[in-house]
Amino acid sequence: MKYNRILLKLSGEALMGDRQYGIDPKRLAEYANEIKQITNKGVEVAIVIGGGNIFRGVAGASKGMDRVQADHMGMLATVINGLALQSALEDAEIPTRLQSAIKINEVAEPFIKRRAIRHLEKGRVVIFGGGTGNPYFTTDSAAVLRAIEINADVILKGTRVDGIYTADPEKDSQATKFDFITFDDVLRKGLKVMDTTAFTLSQENELPIIVFDMNKTGNLLKVISGESIGTKVNL
Repeated sequence: MKYNRILLKLSGEALMGDRQYGIDPKRLAEYANEIKQITNKGVEVAIVIGGGNIFRGVAGASKGMDRVQADHMGMLATVINGLALQSALEDAEIPTRLQSAIKINEVAEPFIKRRAIRHLEKGRVVIFGGGTGNPYFTTDSAAVLRAIEINADVILKGTRVDGIYTADPEKDSQATKFDFITFDDVLRKGLKVMDTTAFTLSQENELPIIVFDMNKTGNLLKVISGESIGTKVNL
């Protein structure tokens, strides 16, 4: 395998499947099977998941809610998704731990870097919930922060498109895909990969990002094996 320890970033919306909101058990089971393929190869897997399928803090704030309270609601949504994903992974017989940046001791461990790394070394999948634990930071920022803290080799951003394009491929049929692009080119072209805070943090720490289609069976294993899947962002 090309990568030994990865941070997989999933959006909350990815868990909806074909639904309009909430969680699709079928999609969860599909993701669990994809993750099992790479854990069987000895890859250490950490996951950060968003909460947009339940509640998005920015959306709440735009409608008059207090931003701090709205963001805390979004953080709790990521814990709910983390619990759902943990259940699906354990149904697939993958040992899993959920760690939360917000203290919810009855349902999740607190985030402790050394404990998280130890879990990974023992072959457990670690799900990081609760974002960074702070308002005004997205789960993209949480993903990059946790990846740096656990010394991940790469951030894999699983989306519903197969990489980074010159424009939105769902809206522009003339959009072309990048197989490889530098951090500087992404910023210069104004392409949306992650929010600026997360992206800059990744660039400063020389942590590559691969954007790929998580919904295509076998893609995760192909990326881990070093195949040219999706778009790689590097220095």
